Amino acid sequence: MIPSSFPDKEEIARLSANMLLEIKAVDFNSTTPFILASGLPSPTYVDCRKLISFPRIRSTLMDFLTVTVLRNVGFEAFDNVAGGETAGIPFSALIAERLALPMTYVRKKTKGYGRNARIEGVMKEQDRVLLVEDLTTDGGSKISFVEAIRETGASCQHTAVIFYYGIFDHAEPTLASHGITLHHLCTWWDVLAAAKDRKAFDKHTLDEVELFLNAPTQWQDQHKT
Repeated sequence: MIPSSFPDKEEIARLSANMLLEIKAVDFNSTTPFILASGLPSPTYVDCRKLISFPRIRSTLMDFLTVTVLRNVGFEAFDNVAGGETAGIPFSALIAERLALPMTYVRKKTKGYGRNARIEGVMKEQDRVLLVEDLTTDGGSKISFVEAIRETGASCQHTAVIFYYGIFDHAEPTLASHGITLHHLCTWWDVLAAAKDRKAFDKHTLDEVELFLNAPTQWQDQHKT
């Protein structure tokens, strides 16, 4: 069923951030930074995959993401919902169910055998596709997925994620330059505010995270090993 009545954007962001903290999907560590996939250090880490194991929170966040897209884009804007391999696949299935639309998924690269396809499922020419993923940092992986979708003759102008870093200024302009609009529930700023309210971490850790969020590139340069 398509959700219709939900809190405003700010309240959705606050609630989403609190839910991520509640299930420990986010973590802060100011003394031993996490190493990201890029190889760069960070005092913050988020794992949205944890959501699949918490049905009440999972369902609420999927309702929030569905209504966010409907509010921002429209109720009849899409013909297909595609998930990005791998973390986006379960969330795209849940969104597709709510929108009563076909679900597909996009591989990071071709299999190298069989049909050698990047799109799994049925995606038709002229389909208007919503790309769903768990999160975005700088938007780079979204562009690759969108290009694979467009190669089928379908269009893809929107991507929806649960979590958006919200600290790299180039992310949304880069997506926009490729004709992609980003929709999200919350950012690191929302999580930091929620963590302060909940006193989820000590003051030193929260202060260090705030330094990182205000100047991420400089912080990473100073903490490279």
